Amino acid sequence: MKEIVLVKYGEMVLKGLNKKSFEDMLTKNIKRRLKSLGRFKVTSAQSTTYITPLDEDIDLDDVTNRVGKIFGISALCRACVCEKDFSDITAKSLEYLNEVLNNAKTFKVNAKRSDKAFCMKSPEICAELGGILLGKFPHLTVDVKNPEITVTVEIRDTNAYVHAENLKGAGGLPVGTSGKAMLLLSGGIDSPVAGYMMAKRGVHISAIHYVSPPYTSDRALMKVEQLCEKLTDYCGGIAFFCVPFTEIQEAIKDNCPEEFFTVIMRRIMMEIAQRICEKEKCQALITGESVGQVASQTMSAIACTDAVCRIPVFRPLVGMDKTEIIEIARKIDTFETSVLPYEDCCTVFTPRHPKVKPVLADIEKAQNSFDFEPLIQKAVENTTLKTFNYSE
Repeated sequence: MKEIVLVKYGEMVLKGLNKKSFEDMLTKNIKRRLKSLGRFKVTSAQSTTYITPLDEDIDLDDVTNRVGKIFGISALCRACVCEKDFSDITAKSLEYLNEVLNNAKTFKVNAKRSDKAFCMKSPEICAELGGILLGKFPHLTVDVKNPEITVTVEIRDTNAYVHAENLKGAGGLPVGTSGKAMLLLSGGIDSPVAGYMMAKRGVHISAIHYVSPPYTSDRALMKVEQLCEKLTDYCGGIAFFCVPFTEIQEAIKDNCPEEFFTVIMRRIMMEIAQRICEKEKCQALITGESVGQVASQTMSAIACTDAVCRIPVFRPLVGMDKTEIIEIARKIDTFETSVLPYEDCCTVFTPRHPKVKPVLADIEKAQNSFDFEPLIQKAVENTTLKTFNYSE
């Protein structure tokens, strides 16, 4: 019995003349994600992508698990391929759904007849197949409002397909359809979630991280690299830039008022990130900031940070509270890594009493009291690159 995976689109269905480009990107992302599992034929028609295994030993549970994390998909399911003949649909349904129906108490049949030339209309398919299934599984009862199992028959151009419940997809848009942006990735809870949220909108993510040895350890860097690896399940391949930041932080400490340390540090981080964005053709920055969460994330502090930015800064968590952010972090399996007790450079030289409502003129005056340009340029030149691909 031939079995495939059917992938249903979400908001991609609403696209107009550019819909084909979204479909093509989704197909590429699926092929990349499944490459290590074996050979597949991936085709699209009628707002559905068909994933057909070409090797007999492929585990479709593994396939659906991986595909379920690919953005651009609203739902997916394993399905049995049938001839467009009701007797073949019936015979294969009885065999294919045997286990799931034996373990259920209620069901209904749902039919979708995309091929209007098929000899039976949707209500007839539902009634006939429902009656046959009741005869084979007499313990079942029909519940059209809240069934345990919905048996779906789809009559399409070349074949018919039978399946049980749909699995929920990741939603959003295919990664790569909305441009490229640079994620400021710390070792905390928030920034990995911010990267995930922007990837869900089709943005291809690169990441930048700042290290300050000896104040930060190798374990802190390894922690961030682990976060990158976990994000690849959703974001695809990630170019990871690691910036040496010790000299800059020491210069801030020695030359700037303590209450401004954090805001000036973030302004310089933004400047370095923008210069790398220019080389990498990234169109925006992404941060994990949430308004009011800490002193550097008040509206005044954010305004002072943004004053140095020449490209858009996306803050997808800006209106979320910590509980909401943690919930997503657990869902994408980054939380346990994020809470490992290894400090990142953002905690180095943290002021005892940071300015909650900094004034831009004061911040600029403090920052301009020392020439940071040579250190910024040096940090950019000494930045290292490491690439993370899908974790297997």
